[in-house]
Amino acid sequence: MKTFGISRRNFLKVTAAGAALVSWPSAHSGAAAAAVGAEAPAEVECWGIFELALKGPTAGNPFADVTFAATFKFAGRAVECHGFYDGGGVYRVRFMPDAVGAWTYVTHSNAGELDGKAGRFTCVTPAAGNHGPVRVRNTFHFAYADGAPYRQIGTTCYAWTHQGDALEEQTLATLRTAPFNKMRMCIFPKSYDFNKNEPPCYPFEGTPPKNWDFTRFNPEYFRRQEKRIGQLRGLGIEADLILFHPYDRWGFAKMDAAADDRYLKYVVARLAAFRNVWWSMANEYDLMKEKKMEDWDRFFQIVQAADPYGRLRSVHNCRGFYDHTKPWVTHASVQSSDFKSPRKWREQYKKPVIYDECKYEGNIKQGWGKISAEEMVHRFWLGTVAGCYVGHGETYADPQDILWWSKGGVLHGQSPARIAFLKKILEESPATGLDPVEQPWAGQFFAGKEGEYYLGYFGDEKPAKWALELPKGARFQAEIIDTWAMTVTAAPAALEGACEVALPGSPRLALRVRKVR
Repeated sequence: MKTFGISRRNFLKVTAAGAALVSWPSAHSGAAAAAVGAEAPAEVECWGIFELALKGPTAGNPFADVTFAATFKFAGRAVECHGFYDGGGVYRVRFMPDAVGAWTYVTHSNAGELDGKAGRFTCVTPAAGNHGPVRVRNTFHFAYADGAPYRQIGTTCYAWTHQGDALEEQTLATLRTAPFNKMRMCIFPKSYDFNKNEPPCYPFEGTPPKNWDFTRFNPEYFRRQEKRIGQLRGLGIEADLILFHPYDRWGFAKMDAAADDRYLKYVVARLAAFRNVWWSMANEYDLMKEKKMEDWDRFFQIVQAADPYGRLRSVHNCRGFYDHTKPWVTHASVQSSDFKSPRKWREQYKKPVIYDECKYEGNIKQGWGKISAEEMVHRFWLGTVAGCYVGHGETYADPQDILWWSKGGVLHGQSPARIAFLKKILEESPATGLDPVEQPWAGQFFAGKEGEYYLGYFGDEKPAKWALELPKGARFQAEIIDTWAMTVTAAPAALEGACEVALPGSPRLALRVRKVR
């Protein structure tokens, strides 16, 4: 048995944020890729990426003609991973180990030079800041693989990875100090208002605007995507990857079924090993009239079957919801400004509900892009006390059409600071998640953990006091939260049993009540 090894120091770089990033120094640079030969790390941190690179055939169409996969084994468990052709005669397979110890692997291919290559590597303790992938927990909520709670505070930058290095690096710099821990982003480039520029390169071989060979991928394009996904991971940000969308002038939204399926399998093979990846089948799937409901069902099933890690899966609507009760959907991704229905949706779907789009803070003429910062913050709080999650977006007009919602860049609005304040409030809430409080005094205003923690938000209501019926035999501390001024003021006395809390009688206030003994 031969092990293809490179040093852990050369393979892993630990960022200032404490997350390990995979480095592919030789395999991602033109002629250098041809000299790769066979490479693999000897050690990989848990939930990091093991990558094996092998030289293989270049004749014909390697994307279509060559099959390549590997089986990884640990303690009697076997995991099958599909590989992919990365151009220049280089084939790769990526794997995310999830258990510390010795792993073995063997490759499978219809090409002799790629078949039966065996080896081993050691999975070591994860670096600081590496909590593993996010999964559904407690039916309506999320947690990292190590058990740490994940409280979704998302944003949207649809086409940020298609803008060139300068603007993309500026977006990353902005994200370093922003509160967001998830980014919605498109794999395909986007053609829409405020986004008419061409991307630096294209996902398929061919000539723009529409002369493409959908059987031949452009590895450079996907390397750019995975570089940015890795950088998001280093910042602790989940990459919610939108696989299809209707805003297209290149023909990618109207590929035939064979091309669609081939594309999905290639993307999953390349990107599934990144622990911060989520799959969104589409943005506004119901505007893609060439696709039928059975197509969307098939896409889900292809991704589910090809992804050995069971990454989170959703689909985003414009007008009509997809049936989120289907078994391949892990959580409901909704576009809606209806904050009277989230509790109903929770009960209907029995899954986490994320308002991935509830309109955007901004000042453009379109109705979906001109809500105030106050309204954006209001919607975040409404979703929170309904036991759901909300996403941010920003669309302030710019002379160069650099709007955060599409291209990234810098943030101009006032809501991110208030969302960061809410994030801190949530970080001090029960790790199991906030669920609606089923008490007569709570109404639609409160979520929490019965008997221990209550978080209420009154929105436009202006109560001067609020009556509570707290468990007998325990004492609680109340705090009045101004969601816009970002202040927390403790009530003067501890509470117990039937009691009242005096409130300022102003709008957009929250009330936090925590058990102290």
